[in-house]
Amino acid sequence: MPAPASPPRLWHLEVSHFSEKARWALDYKQVPHRRRAALPGMHMAVALWLTGGSRVTFPVLEIDGQAIGDSTAVIAALEERFPERSLYPADPEERARALALEEFFDEELGPQIRHLAFHELINEPRLFGEIAARAVPGPLGRSELLVGTYARMYTSARFGVDDAAGAAVAREKVIAAMDRLDAELAAGDGTHLVGNCFSVADLTAAALFFPLANPDGAPVPSDQPVPPALELFREGLADRPGYTWIQDTYRRYRRPS
Repeated sequence: MPAPASPPRLWHLEVSHFSEKARWALDYKQVPHRRRAALPGMHMAVALWLTGGSRVTFPVLEIDGQAIGDSTAVIAALEERFPERSLYPADPEERARALALEEFFDEELGPQIRHLAFHELINEPRLFGEIAARAVPGPLGRSELLVGTYARMYTSARFGVDDAAGAAVAREKVIAAMDRLDAELAAGDGTHLVGNCFSVADLTAAALFFPLANPDGAPVPSDQPVPPALELFREGLADRPGYTWIQDTYRRYRRPS
């Protein structure tokens, strides 16, 4: 397929795991592109404007005169336009399995791991400010105190992350997602979730689990301190096959653009 008239542009949030999913797909396929970040919260207005009201969040990919929201739709569009280094298995049954796993981790892991991470951060103002500053473009990102206050207010209003009961459900969901990851690895070759090659299933699971495992190459440095409660939760899962797999998958397949 002919290359786009101008490089695709990805609108993203720096530390978002769903944005990381889209970035990884672009980088894996070695698609030249530009990136634009927006202030979290304000990005919702940008997403609505770009997509004509159909999407309220990032990532959004501008390509061939279209604005495509949702990380799953972004990957589908990339597969259509840039079939090399395919993320969709060629075998129809394996492709169906890979897409089903993508949907599972999108729905059952993505929102829950976000809720849990923000819930633990909201009681750590200094640390929240330090991490949130990475997501803020421009000079404002240098004011960690201001950014941290804004981040706590925004995540409470947008996601209800100060809800302890919601956080307890999120913990159970994250553990259930790790159970599923372990089971899929045990049923396969232990390296790939579907077949014997890297696919959208592997990319999605590893990208959306990054806030837990925080491997080298993830959006947040691997030595970044985390809230004690989140560190304790992480330690409880660190000996699981899936946890090691996340680290290994980043090492094998995550390359910067």
